[in-house]
This record gives sequence, C-alpha cells and structure tokens, in this order.
Amino acid sequence: MDNNVRGVPRRLPRACLSRVPLGRSLVAFACSVALGACAVGPDFKAPAAPSVTSVTEQPMPTQTMATPVAGGEPQQFKARLALDSHWWTQYGSPELDRLVDGALTNSPTIDSAQAALRDAQQQLNAQRGALFPSVSGSLGASREKINGASQGFPGPFNFLFTLYNASVNLSYNFDVFGGVRRGIEADEAARDAQREELQATYQTLAANVVTAAVLEASLRAQIDATHDLVASAQHEVELARKQFELGGSPRSDVLQAESNLASVEATVPPLQQQLAEARSQLAVYVGKLPGEYGEQPLDLAALRLPPDIPVMVPSEVVRQRPDIRRAQAQLHQASARVGVATANMFPQIGITGSFGDSAETLGSLLKSNVFSLAGNLTQPLFQGGTLNAKRRAAIAEYDQSYAQYRQTVLLAFKNVADTLRALEHDAQTLNAQYRAQTAAADSLHLIEQRFGLGGANNLDLLIAQQQYQRSRIAYVQAQAARYQDTAALFLALGGDWSSPAEDAMQTAPRAQTQTQTQTH
Repeated sequence: MDNNVRGVPRRLPRACLSRVPLGRSLVAFACSVALGACAVGPDFKAPAAPSVTSVTEQPMPTQTMATPVAGGEPQQFKARLALDSHWWTQYGSPELDRLVDGALTNSPTIDSAQAALRDAQQQLNAQRGALFPSVSGSLGASREKINGASQGFPGPFNFLFTLYNASVNLSYNFDVFGGVRRGIEADEAARDAQREELQATYQTLAANVVTAAVLEASLRAQIDATHDLVASAQHEVELARKQFELGGSPRSDVLQAESNLASVEATVPPLQQQLAEARSQLAVYVGKLPGEYGEQPLDLAALRLPPDIPVMVPSEVVRQRPDIRRAQAQLHQASARVGVATANMFPQIGITGSFGDSAETLGSLLKSNVFSLAGNLTQPLFQGGTLNAKRRAAIAEYDQSYAQYRQTVLLAFKNVADTLRALEHDAQTLNAQYRAQTAAADSLHLIEQRFGLGGANNLDLLIAQQQYQRSRIAYVQAQAARYQDTAALFLALGGDWSSPAEDAMQTAPRAQTQTQTQTH
C-alpha cells in the first residue's frame, strides 16, 4: 500500500494577496490547496478474475439428454449467450409470470432493500457535504441592565437597554491529505454494495417464486398419484378379505394388505402438509397473507422447459454475480477506510471567519463591518498509539474483506458448477424414470390381459398397479426437478435489472411507501 503524500498545498505569493480582495484571496487559496492535495492510502484495484478457463471440472456436453415427454426436451449449453433478466418468461406460463410480477411489486423484502439503497445514497450525499465550507448565521436580542456605579459613574444610576447581535460564521477544513475524499469513496462503495444487494434480492425472489410454484404443481401431481395408489390398496384389501372368507387365502394375507393400505395412506398427509406450506410460502413471496392468497395452481404439464442455457467463462461469472460484485464493493469500502485512518495521522488545516455586529437598534446592525479571520493547523503529536492502532485495524479489516471476497468467489463458482451438472443429471434421471414408468405401464397392461384370460390372480394385478403408481410419483418428481434446477441455474448465473423502469424501482420509493410516510 502506498501511503506516501503525493502532493503539498501551494501558497499564493504575498503580492497576490495584497492586490485582491480578501474573499477572492480565500477562494484562490482554497483552490490552490485542493489542486495540490492528495489522497493518502491505497488506491483500490478490483481483484482479477480467476485464471481458469472453465467453471466446471469436466467439459460440459453440448446439450442434455432428450426424453420424448413434456419437460424432457434437450437443453442446449451455449457460450456467450446473453442473460435475460426476466428468464422466468421462458417457461411459457402466464400464471407463473403473474406470480413473479406480483412478488416483485408487493414483496416487503423488495421494499426493505430499496429503502436500504436510498439510505445508503443519502449517507453518501451527507458525506459529500464535508467538501464545502460550513456557513451559519445567528441573530439575537437581549434586554440588559447595568449598574452605573460598577462602571465608574457617580450616583445610583442604572442603565437599561436592548442589545441586538447579528453574525455570519464560516469554517472550512482543507482536505489536504484526502481524508474526506476517502470517506466519500468508502460511502460510494457502501452504496454500490447496497445496490448489488437489491439486485440479489430481485433475482433470489424471482427464483424462489418459480421454485415454490413448481413444487406446488409437483405436489399436486404426487397427491393425485398417491390417491390412485390408495384406491388400489383398498381394492387389494377387499379382495384379500373375500378370499379369506371363502377360504382361499390365510388371515396373514388380509393383514398384509391392510398394512400396505395404512402405509400408503400415511404418505398422503405429509404431501398435503408440504402443499399447504408451499402455498403459504407463495403468499408471503407475493406480499399476501395465506388466507387471502387464492391464486390458481400451475399445471406441471403446461410448463415449457427453457431450451437455451448460458455457459459463461469465469470472468463473465465475476461480472454477473451480484454477490461477487457486492463483496468487491465491500472490499473497496475497506480499502478507502484505510485511507481515512491514514489521513487522520496527518495535519489538519482549516480556516474560520466571522462577520457581525452589536447595536442598540436593528437599523444600526452590520454598519461597523466587524469581522475576524483565522487559520489553524492541527497535528496529532501524542495519542497513546490510538491513531496507529486504528490504521492497523483498518488494514486488518481490509484483509478480512479480501478473504471474504475470495470465499464468495469460491462459493459462487461452486454454485454455478453444481447447477450446471444438476441440469445434465436431471435430464438423465428423467429419462430413466420415464423408461421405468413406461415399463411399469407395459407390465400392468400385460398382467391385465393375463388376468382377463385367467392367467394372473388379483394380487398380481394389484402389485403391478402399485408399481405403476409409484413410478408415476418418481417421474413427476424428476420432471419438477428439471424446472426447479433450471431456475436455480439462472439464479446462480446472476445478471442485471437494468431497464429504466427497474432503475426507477431501485432509486425511488413506491407510491404506497410515500403515502405511508406522509401520514406520520
């Protein structure tokens, strides 16, 4: 880190000061100091992107495995494909689009992130005010009574009068060593970090809505399949009881069938509970109470799988991920704070001035042109090691931020690599589950034919029916996993919300928030 002073304030010649008015000389002096000033501390440079050429350990295939069913279409892995910030529209579902748009409009999480960004911007604006002189005015009046004897007048004379005071005061500290500018730099970085937090909030909320909506559709399909399985198990119990009553089977067959029915029935309440939780979670995402949600569920078979998947090089991932950009902004903030702590160890140069008057009548104020002007220089000489300790603490904070930045990059690349591989493996799983369901359906068809010809008993038929229903549930789960992991990949890749409407959402409070503020 370069902490050397790179410039010194210049003085105007004495002859110049004698030939210009006092106000102009002060302005000229301030300009000369500003031009000759420097900002001590390190100049921030963004860390370089990882030098690897691929996000994943093994090369990705050009496309995923294809399965001839809805949701089984191959997904193409394409390099240099531009990210679409509204990626959920690729699912081709108006209901899903409405859910996501409602969440982005009404979610309190978005409101909170937007308010935090506005707060960071105003903190930055306040810090920038330190670059300008501070000017204040005062006007006062006092009623006074003076004992004449105490002032040397003979006799018991008292003087009663009103005294008016008016003054204008000015103070300005020259930012010779850049402490104020480094503070502004730190607040700018904090504002940038909060902007990236808002970006991450948008993206995470959209992905959460898609994932929860797909989960709801999947759970409904699983419940339907489980209900069919329960009906099949109930039929099995009835047949076992009839055969037992006719003496064709032992009591143990009836008990086994009843146990199988109870086991299948026990799987329904957990699925229903998960469905209720998914809908209440969707209600929270869109900013509604669970009792007022009432949105129509998605149909899993009506969704369309996004066909094109971006595959980015590491440098693109670093630029696109908001969490990495946020960690970089926080690192920048820590770097600027090192400069602030360093500047506090150098002299502080400032001026103070006042212009005012005192008179017994308002009309007489400001006629005597009484003013004062003073300069000051303050240099810390002994602070018990406080300033050095604060600078070392700022450096340690920078080291901590850098380690956190590295960890964020590692986790981000792991996230991208995992979701890319998940798409490949989800396609393989769906293909295997589709083949398992097809085989179970064919087996059930053959046993039904044999049962019609007397070559298979009722138990064989019911077992085949149950295998088919279980394969249906596994197939639905595999199908939903493709949709959900595709959403997870779009979230992992990052992206920006950079349209004008979105910029307005980031920087301006919503109408509802403004109305609430006015009522307080």
